[in-house]
Amino acid sequence: MLERLAQLEDKYQDLTEKLSDPEIIADHQQFQKLAKAHAELEEVVNVYKEYKSVVAEIAEAKELLEDKLEPDFKAMVQEELEQLEKIKVDLEQELKVLLLPKDPNDEKNVIVEIRAGTGGEEAALFAGTLFRMYSRYAEAQRWNVDILSSNATELGGFKEIIFMVEGRGAYSKLKFESGVHRVQRIPTTEAGGRIHTSTATVAVLPEAEEVELHIEPNELKIDVYRSSGPGGQSVNTTDSAVRITHLPTGLVVSCQDEKSQHKNREKAMKILRARLFDLLQEEAEREQAEARRSQVGTGERSERIRTYNFPQGRVTDHRIGLTLYKIDPIVDGDLDEIIEALITAHQVEQLKEMAEVEHG
Repeated sequence: MLERLAQLEDKYQDLTEKLSDPEIIADHQQFQKLAKAHAELEEVVNVYKEYKSVVAEIAEAKELLEDKLEPDFKAMVQEELEQLEKIKVDLEQELKVLLLPKDPNDEKNVIVEIRAGTGGEEAALFAGTLFRMYSRYAEAQRWNVDILSSNATELGGFKEIIFMVEGRGAYSKLKFESGVHRVQRIPTTEAGGRIHTSTATVAVLPEAEEVELHIEPNELKIDVYRSSGPGGQSVNTTDSAVRITHLPTGLVVSCQDEKSQHKNREKAMKILRARLFDLLQEEAEREQAEARRSQVGTGERSERIRTYNFPQGRVTDHRIGLTLYKIDPIVDGDLDEIIEALITAHQVEQLKEMAEVEHG
């Protein structure tokens, strides 16, 4: 580990020097690329410098203890040494986490798809609750939310809503939200006051840029038609709704939220690219099925990951056995505690794997 850290420090130093080179400063593209690599190394290098400083202080304290010292001074040095040893252990752990392989999609924007599952109108209302929860969370992170496609119900729920979340690190925070979310509550549609159980599925896909995924025009079948709102009434009088079929895979995406056909087509293409990118990733991950099994949950759309029980005020994440009795703040977007716990659990799994490889 220390050898790897020394290499990273050298690389960081090299990048620092290059970033002050006038030739590189003049080449905007090259400068941006190197600045990004420099920024990615900054945290680990700073923690490593702190670690080296603590190791040097420990060596000094041990040297001091070998001399003949006054009892009071010796006790003070001994106490300081113990504190430094604890700091060293914490920094080692932090460095191990910082050295874990990074998910190449972590910094990307995401496309989130929420669909009502079992439970009829109540499931659609729950899909709306989840959309509001993620929107509020995104707002707190200063991210931007843009609805790409929606199929609203008359009571204000959604049979389906697809939206983009734009912001640095959006995928790293939201990627563990994929799966089946279950709600237990008394629906507003229920006159008898009985508790119902409904579900909604969430899929979180990293945004795929055109450069990452080129789609040939002849692979697409594009249909245009008139949009319709809840109950089937026509939203406008022109053929602005767009349906795109990707012929090689059979994937179909429809968009009708915008009044402009061009904008609907643009949004549909964003969804299609993200779904194709997700398909390619799934294929690659199937080849590394062992690694996928060790993640927090499998990320399968069919896996029940979380229950929101309103009568008991509780939210339980089944993958990590976490239960929190603060349902109102959570559905109002206060997801930090759950998301941090999921990230930590994932890192623990990665560290276990790393240790097995080292000792295997």
